[in-house]
Amino acid sequence: MRLVERISTTAVFLILGCGAPAFARQGQEEKPKQQEQPAKPEQKPQEKPAQQPKQEPQPKQQQQQHPQQQPKPQPEQKQQQQQQQHAQQQPKAQQDQQQKQQQQQQANSNKQQQQAKSQQDQQQKQQDQANSNKQQQQHAQQQAKSQQDQQQKQQQQANSNKQQQQHAQQQAKSQQDQQQKQQQQQANSTKQQQQHDNSQKQEQQITKQQQDQQRQGQQQQQDRSANQSQQQARGQQQQRSDQQAHVQQVHMQSQQEQHRQEGEQQGVWQQHRASNWQSEHRDWQQRGGYNGYRIPQDHYNGYFGSGHSFRIYSYPVVIVGGYPRFQYGGYWFSLADSWPEYWSSNWYDDDDVYIDYSGDGYYLYNRRYPRDRIAINVYVD
Repeated sequence: MRLVERISTTAVFLILGCGAPAFARQGQEEKPKQQEQPAKPEQKPQEKPAQQPKQEPQPKQQQQQHPQQQPKPQPEQKQQQQQQQHAQQQPKAQQDQQQKQQQQQQANSNKQQQQAKSQQDQQQKQQDQANSNKQQQQHAQQQAKSQQDQQQKQQQQANSNKQQQQHAQQQAKSQQDQQQKQQQQQANSTKQQQQHDNSQKQEQQITKQQQDQQRQGQQQQQDRSANQSQQQARGQQQQRSDQQAHVQQVHMQSQQEQHRQEGEQQGVWQQHRASNWQSEHRDWQQRGGYNGYRIPQDHYNGYFGSGHSFRIYSYPVVIVGGYPRFQYGGYWFSLADSWPEYWSSNWYDDDDVYIDYSGDGYYLYNRRYPRDRIAINVYVD
């Protein structure tokens, strides 16, 4: 629209610009004609009064102040009037011609404007037609898109329905499987209950038979025991007399053996008594570390440590390889070091001792001498 307006406006200015110089030339050509025409009648009256005496020219002011004092002849006035009328007619003709030109230019301008407007209207129609076609295309595209969206929705709905059907089928199958499983479980439970009832009946029958057999056996045993008791009573009296004689003989022998073993063990203990324990004894670190058996921690906590004291001769004692070995807490122990010379001679029989693990190995402690410790070895058997 703006382009059409600019084109029409430019065309009007071009037309006006072309007409204005032509009108100016025509006006210039007509103007000298007007100047030439009044000059001719002025020469004619000058020729006629040539015979008259010349008058001195008066100043223009005097002529203007006294126009009535110089009456012109009548032919000259007519001629002037004619010239004036002719001069008036010429501008009127020029004005008419200018009006005609302006009307022609206005008509041309109107025609050009109408043509421009017609072109503009045609372009507007074309634009409207293009917009209408574009709108129709957009509407068709929207309809196609709407149809596509609707088809997608229908497809999604169909898929959703299919999934729902599959889910329902799966649920029905799951319920059916569960029902079958429950039925199978009930059947198995019933079968197991029947088997249990049958086994209980059989057990009851077997128990009853065993009880009957036990009653019969008890009765028979009571009868036999009655007979045997009488025989045993006689034999026991004989055995008592024999045992008393044997016990007395064994007791005398055991006392003698015990005194002999104690004497031997006491000699072995005394052999391992130190002369100067402070300089003779060595701990496990000085011996290169403990490499023997290690007692499990749970068992250690129940039998060993400062809270678990005992006396050595309350437990079995043997001599192995010239060293005394005693048993305690399920393990055997032997001294790896000599015992201090200032301890009592029978400390292993009278003193309370305990076994503790002190970082680098196992040691034997005497509660009477808490600062001293003797390195010991641990044996499983």
